[in-house]
This record gives sequence, C-alpha cells and structure tokens, in this order.
Amino acid sequence: MSNTSLFMRTLLTNPRMVGAIAPSGPILADLITSEVNPSSGPILELGPGTGVFTEALLARGVRESDLTLVEFSADFAVMLQRRFPDARVLCANAARLSAHIPPEGPLFGCVISGLPLLNMSPKAVVAILDGALSRLREGGALYQFTYGMRCPVPHRLLDRFGFKATLHGRVLRNFPPARVYKIVRRKPLRQSVVGA
Repeated sequence: MSNTSLFMRTLLTNPRMVGAIAPSGPILADLITSEVNPSSGPILELGPGTGVFTEALLARGVRESDLTLVEFSADFAVMLQRRFPDARVLCANAARLSAHIPPEGPLFGCVISGLPLLNMSPKAVVAILDGALSRLREGGALYQFTYGMRCPVPHRLLDRFGFKATLHGRVLRNFPPARVYKIVRRKPLRQSVVGA
C-alpha cells in the first residue's frame, strides 16, 4: 500500500488521530527541520505518520540510527520500520513515553512533533509535553506544527514546564497552511545580588 493510500485509509477510519486532510508537504518538512543538523542527534519524532519529516531529517544529514520514531498507528509503524530500518520505531502512544523510553536513557537534541495536539484532550497534551520536554538535553528544542492560528500548547502549560514558544515560521503553500513553533526551556532568572 502506498503512503498516500495508507494515509487516506487512516484518515477515513480515525480522522482525529491523523488531524490533517492531506500528508504534510515538503515545504513544511523543510521548515520544521530547518535548524536540525547531524550534531542535533539523537532526535525524537512524535507522530511521524508517512515519514515526510523523517525524510527531511535524513536529508539534513541526521543518521537514521539517531532517530526514535513514536507512532501510534500500527500500520504506519510497520511502514516506517520498512522504510527506515536503522531507526528505532516504537508503535506507542506518545502520551505514555515513559513506558517505552526510560527516563535514564539518552537525552534528545530535539523533538519534531507532527502530533495533532489541538485534537487531543488537555490531559493527553500534558502527558506528551511532560514526556518529551523532560527528555530534551540542555539547549534542545521541540518543534511543533499546527494548522491553528496560535501555538497549540497553551501559555499556562508552557509556564508550568518552564518553557516558552516562539513562531518559527509559516507555510502558506502547505495544504492546509501551517505554522511551526519552536519550544525551548526558559533561561533561569539571574539571582539578584544583595545590595546591588
């Protein structure tokens, strides 16, 4: 089955899981991976679907063996394992990362997320953020795309985890148009010096 056929079948059977009406395009893949390079690894990708972002990561020189792909759909996971045999493909719920990626494991240089956060419950979003952000190494970032008009992670959740989001860019030529947000840890506030 082709990537497009598999995408369409999944869209028809479980539209909330897919969260899009078409696979992500190459321009969006280029934007969401634009700051990634081989030294960014290891990399965690959440919701890789048909592997459009995965291909973009490899095109930027990231080693396939540095990729951990977490995909909920068994059909997509099987297809991803065939296409990217050296990557670690986990057929798992991204809201339960700790059950599949031990906290004492290596920290990731970045997280690329294709998850439809706007279609998920607040509880699931919190679990996903907790799992992903706690596994970012110092200076790492989570890149999240959305079809919405603002960051799909509410400010109160960003504050709770000590992170901030900035608009990384827009892709008007994607169908539908998309935005990419970069989520990074806030720098700690400098301690004020007594008497200063």
